[in-house]
Amino acid sequence: MDDDLKLWDRVATDYLGLRPADGLLQRTEAARTTSVTPGVDLYVDPVCPYTWLVACWLREVAERRDLHVRYHVMSLRMLNEGRSIDEGYRRSIAGSGGPSRVATAVVAHHGPDAFRAWHSAFGDRIFDHWRYPTATEYHAASIEALVAAGLPTSLADAADNTQYDDALRRSHNEGTVPVGPDSGTPVVHVDGVAFFGPVLNAVPRGDQALRLFDGLRLVAGCTDFYELKRTRTAPPDLGTGS
Repeated sequence: MDDDLKLWDRVATDYLGLRPADGLLQRTEAARTTSVTPGVDLYVDPVCPYTWLVACWLREVAERRDLHVRYHVMSLRMLNEGRSIDEGYRRSIAGSGGPSRVATAVVAHHGPDAFRAWHSAFGDRIFDHWRYPTATEYHAASIEALVAAGLPTSLADAADNTQYDDALRRSHNEGTVPVGPDSGTPVVHVDGVAFFGPVLNAVPRGDQALRLFDGLRLVAGCTDFYELKRTRTAPPDLGTGS
């Protein structure tokens, strides 16, 4: 098996264009064979609009099903370390790391349910319409969301320092390593099976939301299912958020 994975490392590099760190595919394979955790885990960088749409969709499902979604933090900044990406996008994500640090501080001091409440309030303020928010907007939304969630506003200080970066990286790696090096956001684990996606352009509602969830759980139960994809042609429709 080790020889097969080393060969696949070379194939992924030469043919698929991936540049995984040495041993990353082996760590991904090992992470996928750990014990299965029933239920749904959502890994969130608060600045990602597509993760916001998935969070809203999962709330829609939870209102109609006995479903508890566990919230965790991930980082677009960490996700794109070492990747060849557009310079404009690199500058954008380099300046958007504050909310993920604030989210990690919320989890560290108040737990994942508090993070869920904070993220809901943060998203309502940032994703009222499609745009590229400024660092000032992120900071203001972080503080307003802390107030709305009944949390100390001092947690917003985490945005400008590295105090919680080790905890953020641990959470980020727990979410993304089982997906693999071509991961993105959102990251969802369904019954222990990790996916990049689903990528939604608006929030499915009612029966459509339930059908999508049932379909995702169905493919998660197929050990040989890996990918479905098509190109997005429009920005996300955030008008149907929370």
